Amino acid sequence: MRVDLLTREFPPFVYGGAGVHVAELSAVLRSHADVRVHCFDGPRDDALPGVTGYTAPEELAAANPALSIFGVDLEMAAGVAGTDLVHSHTWYANLAGHLGSLLHGVPHVVSAHSLEPLRPWKAEQLGGGYALSSWAERTAYESADAIIAVSGGMRADILRAYPSVDPARVHVVHNGVDLEAWRRPSGAAARVGDDVVRGLGVDPGRPSVIFVGRVTRQKGLPYLLRAAEQLPPEVQLVLCAGSPDTPQVAAEVAAAVAELSLRRSGVVQIEEMLPRESLVALLAACTVFVCPSVYEPLGIVNLEAMAVGLPVVGTATGGIPEVVVDGVTGLLVPIDQVDDGSGAPTDPDRFVDDLAAALVSLVTDTERAAEMGHAARRRVEEHFAWAAIGERTMAVYRAVLEGR
Repeated sequence: MRVDLLTREFPPFVYGGAGVHVAELSAVLRSHADVRVHCFDGPRDDALPGVTGYTAPEELAAANPALSIFGVDLEMAAGVAGTDLVHSHTWYANLAGHLGSLLHGVPHVVSAHSLEPLRPWKAEQLGGGYALSSWAERTAYESADAIIAVSGGMRADILRAYPSVDPARVHVVHNGVDLEAWRRPSGAAARVGDDVVRGLGVDPGRPSVIFVGRVTRQKGLPYLLRAAEQLPPEVQLVLCAGSPDTPQVAAEVAAAVAELSLRRSGVVQIEEMLPRESLVALLAACTVFVCPSVYEPLGIVNLEAMAVGLPVVGTATGGIPEVVVDGVTGLLVPIDQVDDGSGAPTDPDRFVDDLAAALVSLVTDTERAAEMGHAARRRVEEHFAWAAIGERTMAVYRAVLEGR
């Protein structure tokens, strides 16, 4: 069986969870199928066989970004000739999958990592292109032979957002995590890690709360920065936060970080994307991982933190409750959300206070945090290993091909 994966992100150009997912999925599927990858950002140096990178058409360089993306999608649709099945990831590649399916008469599987109707803030980034991205996603979902949702929460969102989609075509296959790559370092590696952490401006001897994610409205950073004002003074707040969606949201977060830094010490922001080894060392040096998202279909970052042995304090929304077992591998923060697609809490002050209380309860009880961290590692070992995710994905492929 030949399977062509269509994606915006692929190493070395990975910016978020969807890119991590495709990189890991392609690796695990190679033992089951002839896997080809079609991605954005141009040809790759030293790429694995079967990886094709496409460059956006120069003629669309000054156009709305959505049109430039569609230009790449057209090239991808032509490039999948000869495949048995196309599998697209995110709206960036959904149109390529849809057109490739029609052009070559092969089934189209869509992986749902997020939904445009539930991310209205994308209009800030794309302008009128948000209408185009929404159209491309809706067209692909309503026509796909199968949809893979990364969580049960995401499956429910899909069926609400696109009621014409047959529920029987929507399958849940969770994201996975590389258990060897995301492991707490020990011995000499731990000592080297401490040096890396100090070089980043973090004191490994102090208790720390760490956030890892893009600077985008869905990640809930403004609520975390408000909650951080209630953390004990000895606690550090480590923000691995970069790749802002827009200059506006970048400026808002930068101003909030600067204001918080005036009132307390130990606020460390790291804007560059760290190598995995450095990020593992940083996670291992911290006490609690925080995921204050108002929209999170699953959250690969939570799996990565848990694999390193950190408890997660996360919002009880989307797929997070399917990862974090409340009171066992971390704490879930309740949230009542506005029903307008923004995900904003109906009572922001209460959400901030609840988030702060959960963080304080763990970061000041390091023994309990460590126990939850051990439980978190066990949970990802038992439920989120990539080998099992690969088998479940192949089962979806086989069912789709047999149904044609």
